[in-house]
Amino acid sequence: MFGNSRKDSGFVAAFTIAELIYHSIARKIRKTHSNALMSIIVNLLQLVIFVLAFYVMFSLLGLRSSAVRGDFLLYLMSGIFLYMTHSKTLGAVVGSEGPTSPMMLHAPMNTIIAILSSALSALYVQVLSLSLILFVYYVGFKHFEIDNAAGAFGMLMLAWFAGLSIGMVLLAIKPWFPTAVNMITLVYQRANMIASGKMFLANSLPTFMLNMFDWNPLFHCIDQARGFTFINYVPRNSSITYPIIVSLVFLMIGLMGEFYARKNTSISLSARR
Repeated sequence: MFGNSRKDSGFVAAFTIAELIYHSIARKIRKTHSNALMSIIVNLLQLVIFVLAFYVMFSLLGLRSSAVRGDFLLYLMSGIFLYMTHSKTLGAVVGSEGPTSPMMLHAPMNTIIAILSSALSALYVQVLSLSLILFVYYVGFKHFEIDNAAGAFGMLMLAWFAGLSIGMVLLAIKPWFPTAVNMITLVYQRANMIASGKMFLANSLPTFMLNMFDWNPLFHCIDQARGFTFINYVPRNSSITYPIIVSLVFLMIGLMGEFYARKNTSISLSARR
């Protein structure tokens, strides 16, 4: 009936939030499999199968000559890694616990911690998987060279941030339109198989085709990442500023929508999912 209210210092509060996020990330990773290592291995196999499938497709269709001059597998991986990070992050954020989830009954858990842990767990698995793939490829197959590794990794982080921002908007409207949001998420992820531009270079596209893809922030991230990866490719038809601005706008809209949803959602709405 009675309780003692205690106000923690800023450092203690920050440490508590960081601890909650850490345990939530561990829970998210173990959610797909009881063994966290198996969750990473499954994602690793997905990435390897993706790369091999595109390698075979490009080889059979004779499209290898249209790629950038340099390591062909590195060209494929530079697009697939960013696509998978963006897509997995968006799906993880949309699928994170909402305000009516039983997890929210455990103080001081809240929806922001749930969203952050979902996004960070996706980033952790993707970065670890791509690091292992690049390590094995470098040690066991070919000593490749990345022109600007820091810039390429920055584009990976930007693709992750764009996935987080767009996922926030979808998560905000999910309590009212759960079926529509799930469908939009699936369509967006599948459409990005082509619209992300991971199969071609922006510099090689004619203007009428470029206009079909330059709306997509992931398209700009992948093209810029290839500019940082290969010394002989200079992206002229994409920019870093565009995905940053679009992601920030979506993030602000998503945060406002999530705040409104948190205050107005109910158990009856979540029962419709």
